[in-house]
Amino acid sequence: MLNFCSLYSGSSGNSLFVETSHTKLLIDAGVSSKKIENALLDIGIEPCNIDGILVTHEHIDHVQGLGTFSKKFNLPVFVNQETLDAMPKQRDKIDTNNIKTFKISDKFSIGDLEIKPFSIPHDATNPCGFNIWKEDKKISIATDIGHMTNDILKHLEESLFIMLEANYDPEVLRCSSYPFNLKSRIAGPTGHLSNEIAGKTISYLLKSGLKNAMLGHLSKESNFPELAYQTVMDELLTNQYFDTNCLGLNVASRDNPSKLITI
Repeated sequence: MLNFCSLYSGSSGNSLFVETSHTKLLIDAGVSSKKIENALLDIGIEPCNIDGILVTHEHIDHVQGLGTFSKKFNLPVFVNQETLDAMPKQRDKIDTNNIKTFKISDKFSIGDLEIKPFSIPHDATNPCGFNIWKEDKKISIATDIGHMTNDILKHLEESLFIMLEANYDPEVLRCSSYPFNLKSRIAGPTGHLSNEIAGKTISYLLKSGLKNAMLGHLSKESNFPELAYQTVMDELLTNQYFDTNCLGLNVASRDNPSKLITI
């Protein structure tokens, strides 16, 4: 068994859940500890049974509830040293024995899951995505990506499932109420990934066996779930390898847990 659920996903907060029969993980804790606790209970998971929290980077929409949640349930936090140093407010809440540092590109295990972090281009200290394996089943988490690179694509290949950022639509972003400097940051090389590039990425990954994809980290101001879905679907329909019966495509909710996806 290998299951995935998005608890929260969007520019206002992110937290993801992965489980096997023996291991339960969170990726990020970017909303309050109480909201994470409630979301887990909503899907039938006791928070005290979580085996660890993986951290992608230090931005508040990924770590807001991290320290409190770890402290309340005595949970280990897996984070690279640079990211840890960049979030002293959260670090100081975590018991020293629960801080587990990793180096990007080094594999490590939590229970029966194997984890490999990989670097991503984002305006944080040392941000990363994650490949996660249960035996021969591979899933990938890739959000907060300023631009897609060949190296990231290589890490994403052979994933059966991917949680991929589709943050903004360029035209909606241009017309949004965001100030110019924020618009430039979002669309810049260390900002976020557009719907179109998400579609091209998923289209590329079809040939290496991708079966399920979830679009996440949508902007509240410069995107819409229906637009993200349709833009990606339009891109997929131009791909000769695409079969609507062979790929499940979903959009993560900002405020509620997604359906449980079994890989």
